[in-house]
Amino acid sequence: MRPIRGMSVLITGGGSGIGAATARHFARAGALVTICGRREEKLREVAADIGELCAWVGADVTDAAGRTAAVERAAAHGGGIEVLVNNAGNMYRTPIGEYDEQRLLDLFRDNVVAGLMLTQAALPHLEAARGSVIFIGSIYTRRAYPGAAPYAATKGALEALTGVLAAELGPRRIRVGCVRPGAVFTEINQRAGLWDDETALARLESMAGHHVLGRIGTPEEVAEGIEYLARAEWTTGEILAVDGGLGLGVIT
Repeated sequence: MRPIRGMSVLITGGGSGIGAATARHFARAGALVTICGRREEKLREVAADIGELCAWVGADVTDAAGRTAAVERAAAHGGGIEVLVNNAGNMYRTPIGEYDEQRLLDLFRDNVVAGLMLTQAALPHLEAARGSVIFIGSIYTRRAYPGAAPYAATKGALEALTGVLAAELGPRRIRVGCVRPGAVFTEINQRAGLWDDETALARLESMAGHHVLGRIGTPEEVAEGIEYLARAEWTTGEILAVDGGLGLGVIT
């Protein structure tokens, strides 16, 4: 397993949720972490909390200039890029009769195209470090939630990309993986309306019951899965379920 200490890690969407938890997780073990995102205030707070091991850059990775800024900042801070965590994304749920074409295109841009193009931008650094690329998938590719077809499709695309890119980049000694979380209490889920102030407890109790391990997960537990894929030097193309058994589809 690769040591984390000194590892240069670039994390998109690093200002909250899984991204922020992953930044803290790697930095605690001595990695040089760079977080990027659109909300500079959130990034600044996370970086200040972590300390000198964490750099931040306000960058929209759906834009070429933003991707360049993120790569350059991470390479300067960490002396290269060994791990790229494509965590940034968006989510919404809506029935098929209410689809808006531009909103669909924006969702695929945010969740699929941005990460793929950022991977392209970081390739020279990843190849020099014999590094890894990690996408963040979703339990929505394993369980059908009405109204979530567009989001599930974007996450299914990431799983497909994981296998193909692993085969393509393997000869360059770049590994590719994907973590598939179960239900995790994050800000993006709140924005999508999966739980709000009035129904949060009931929703959480209901969702917990569908997990074999009896509870929803935490962003920190997803970060542990990301760490494994970043360190496991003979693992590539893997879709790692970090879902408390939700994907098993057990009927209770």
